[in-house]
Amino acid sequence: MTTKDVVIARIYTMEGRDLLDRALEILHGEAIEGVTVLRGIAGIGASGEIHTSSLIDLSLDLPLIIEFYDEPAKVEKAIAALQSNLSLKHVVSWPASLHAADS
Repeated sequence: MTTKDVVIARIYTMEGRDLLDRALEILHGEAIEGVTVLRGIAGIGASGEIHTSSLIDLSLDLPLIIEFYDEPAKVEKAIAALQSNLSLKHVVSWPASLHAADS
């Protein structure tokens, strides 16, 4: 098994913000190693309003998390590109270890 230092970053946004496609294009262009998009079923925004999904109200204003990881320098470059192009408000990152099986 190989271990490598990486940085994990998360972008917190909402579905209706037309940000997902643009963010994925930027991350693809930066050749980021791992990208996952998670759709929340509930969340509380900066306004304090609770956003939930239900069968009655199929909201398009639910939380989205775009998470990605790669080498620290690549993640920092990607975050800079994302912030300059998309004016992101909520990005967090932290160091991690990638444990990959030897090929």
